Amino acid sequence: MSSTVSYWILSSARKTIATLQGGQRLYSRYASNRSKSKWRLCPQGQAILKDSATACCGIALQKAYRHTSTEEEDFHLQLSPEQVNEVLRAGESAHKILDLVSRAPDSVLRFESNQLAANSPVEDRGGIAACLQTNGLLFGIFDGHGGHACAQAVSERLFYYVAVSLMSQQTLEQMEEAMESMKPLLPILQWLKHPGDSIYKDVTSVHLDHLRVYWQELLNLHMEMGLSTEEALMYSFQRLDSDISLEIQAPLEDEMTRNLSLQVAFSGATACLAHVDGVHLHVANAGDCRAILGVQEDNGMWSCLPLTQDHNAWNPAELSRLKREHPESEDRTVIMENRLLGVLMPCRAFGDVQLKWSKELQRSVLERGFDTEALNIYQFTPPHYYTPPYLTARPEVTYHRLRPQDKFLVLASDGLWDVLGNEDVVRLVVEHLAEEGQHKPDLAQRPTNLGLMQSLLQQRKAQGLHAADQNAATRLIRYAIGNNEYGEMEPERLSAMLTLPEDLARMYRDDITVTVVYFNSDSIGASSKGS
Repeated sequence: MSSTVSYWILSSARKTIATLQGGQRLYSRYASNRSKSKWRLCPQGQAILKDSATACCGIALQKAYRHTSTEEEDFHLQLSPEQVNEVLRAGESAHKILDLVSRAPDSVLRFESNQLAANSPVEDRGGIAACLQTNGLLFGIFDGHGGHACAQAVSERLFYYVAVSLMSQQTLEQMEEAMESMKPLLPILQWLKHPGDSIYKDVTSVHLDHLRVYWQELLNLHMEMGLSTEEALMYSFQRLDSDISLEIQAPLEDEMTRNLSLQVAFSGATACLAHVDGVHLHVANAGDCRAILGVQEDNGMWSCLPLTQDHNAWNPAELSRLKREHPESEDRTVIMENRLLGVLMPCRAFGDVQLKWSKELQRSVLERGFDTEALNIYQFTPPHYYTPPYLTARPEVTYHRLRPQDKFLVLASDGLWDVLGNEDVVRLVVEHLAEEGQHKPDLAQRPTNLGLMQSLLQQRKAQGLHAADQNAATRLIRYAIGNNEYGEMEPERLSAMLTLPEDLARMYRDDITVTVVYFNSDSIGASSKGS
């Protein structure tokens, strides 16, 4: 069985790649409809795969990779069950909130998260932080495309814009006074899970300057209580996207800062951000990441409550919005082949200035002497590009008042939702919770002795529970890449998918980032009664 599954995956993957000799360059042509790429170029009717490892100038790919190992070598590389677990669990983390933030909202008990890369480097990011000058926890999933630069920048900066937007007039005045007198700023965030090692450390002063301009503008609004949470999320998304665009338009003397700003602006990222403050849950979404609630009714039945809508061509409301924002003459071209202008799958995203700026502005910026090939900058203007901007970072914001039956929140990048439905995700988390309960013997009612512990271990081994994932996010990723068409886990398929080399993995799966947030039903119930 293992050899059959591995042979099918590896052999069919090879058949999708045709290597063409073009002068001194190799071009990779990928014709399968299984492409996970969010960006696509269509010269002369041919589909060209663009991924984070491929630079594109005009319509030509600058780089391609070939997998040359033999089938025999592939089978020698087949991962054992133990190695599969090591790969799947390498990026997982789990924390109890009260262990990290003494003043955290009582409604959140803990969170579990994990990430599995398909791109190299991975283009997804995730972050979790507590707002220190206001109440609330922030959970974010950021799905990059065209490279990881925009996702990294948004994951590092968006939480600060949200936190500042939620501050009162008095707190903002204290922030400004500290800056003017060159004193230490009030702490804004406590990171519980950082989005990763920053490559932007040398330009954080520029980012802080722009954040300061934002809070100065908030001060000028003279709102004593600050913005509402809905307004804060809405303004934060749009303001950060505007700053990303303006930063590369402004003259920058430092070459590294210029290059990084260009990479951020010309790559893109979708984002889904949740703010939890007591029983108040707000979710802001721009793109095709997703957030859902797992709900257990009084009769014990489980259900799913979606909190976001995917912003893509399959969303009728999104399609109508795009047509309203552009002339009637573009009704047939604004979405082509289920992509924005025929090239981008999500219809909302940060960055991607190729779909926001005028052609003239793009030329004026790129003509400043950038080495666009070395920086992997996509210089491509789609056909029918008449009335930009076509893309927006404006989020949809959803409010939900938490109830005791709301047990957990799942946020994930589209790499998960492409292969698992909302109900499947809830079912898998519920199964994880059930298994978690089986792992814990009730020692309060049963005497603890060596014989009992040995008996429990033998039971676990017989049932296979010793290998169960301790992290719900890991379980979701396992099933996302290892389940078959019947929704059943196939260990051979899972091993084969993880054995695929980097140049083939991206064709069969996407980067997957997942965070599962567990709620404290007792605390939520007490708050509801009190109100």
